[in-house]
Amino acid sequence: MGNRIDPWGSASVKDYARLEKEFGIERFSKLLPKIKDPLLTMKRGIVFGHRDFGKVIEAMNRGKKFVMLTGLMPSGKFHLGHKMVADEIIYLQKHGARTYLLVADIEAYNMRGKSLDELRKTAIEEYLVNYIALGLKPKHCDFYFQSSRSSDAEKSNAYYRLIGMVSKRATFNEMKAIYGELTPSKIMSVFTQVADILHPQLPEFEGRCPVVVPVGVDQDPHIKLTRDIASRLKGNNEFDFMPPSSFYHEFMPGLKGVDTKMSSSDPYSYIALTDSPAEARKKVMKYAFSGGGNSLEEHRKNGGNTKVDVPYRMLYYMFEPDDNKLAKIKKEYESGNMLTGELKQILVDKLTYFLERHHDAREKAKDKVSEFLGN
Repeated sequence: MGNRIDPWGSASVKDYARLEKEFGIERFSKLLPKIKDPLLTMKRGIVFGHRDFGKVIEAMNRGKKFVMLTGLMPSGKFHLGHKMVADEIIYLQKHGARTYLLVADIEAYNMRGKSLDELRKTAIEEYLVNYIALGLKPKHCDFYFQSSRSSDAEKSNAYYRLIGMVSKRATFNEMKAIYGELTPSKIMSVFTQVADILHPQLPEFEGRCPVVVPVGVDQDPHIKLTRDIASRLKGNNEFDFMPPSSFYHEFMPGLKGVDTKMSSSDPYSYIALTDSPAEARKKVMKYAFSGGGNSLEEHRKNGGNTKVDVPYRMLYYMFEPDDNKLAKIKKEYESGNMLTGELKQILVDKLTYFLERHHDAREKAKDKVSEFLGN
């Protein structure tokens, strides 16, 4: 990985403990006793680190105003890796967050070469519809596009003005140290994201309050730079922003191995939420990396390796919430009593149950899209 985290790369992160030490990311487990009804990913340590999330927990527990903001890159299919973030968004919304969901269509236009119309269509049909089907509510939810922030001129002007103003509070050398090789489009994307994270605290929006950004750890460079810029703006008496908080989850492993990510550019690396149960079954049975033995005899003798077995990891991350049942599956597989095909079938059954219900929810969600597009 070197000494940088690349927010535009596709490589997975392997050493999460090093991130805590080298980049100053704090351990999330220390906050767990303070969190009401934590998510499964929080309880199991999949959400592993944070920056300054304690002040958000305090606001949440006291019923005070706070904002959850995260972005989506409308580049392809919405898959199980995206669902991890969606679950966090919906969890925070249920616990009182004013929810800001930005579509990074300007960044995608510059970095991915698609038209704004294509990107808007993907953002709505792949992302927003799935968010709604998973439980996102329109109340206190601001779903917006970077290319057209708001129909309210005062809000829109404040947002775009901020993009220009934050650029004054960073240096080229600092940007190069964080992001490596720079291009004009990359620089523009960075400052737009900084403004995205900070602008909910403008008086035209929510005013000064805690803001949390739940992301994969590959996005930490944006968070750290935004926190630094917020402090510099305050020091120059320009804005009184609270430095934003964040928490980080491990990546849902791609089907090809635990050291890979689900990538929208590789349909055999992910399960999409629009995949049919039959398609999901085929992908799991054919492409999901197994930690089982190379032969039946070897597997019976040595058992399976749950640390590298993708079907087991998917159960652990998302599809088996019962710790006792998961422990039993782990014991049976590692002992060799449970075969690879049997473990994969457990995952297929759970995926089938989820996908059938989610597809029904998606159809109903399509009728609610307009409720989220009035900003």
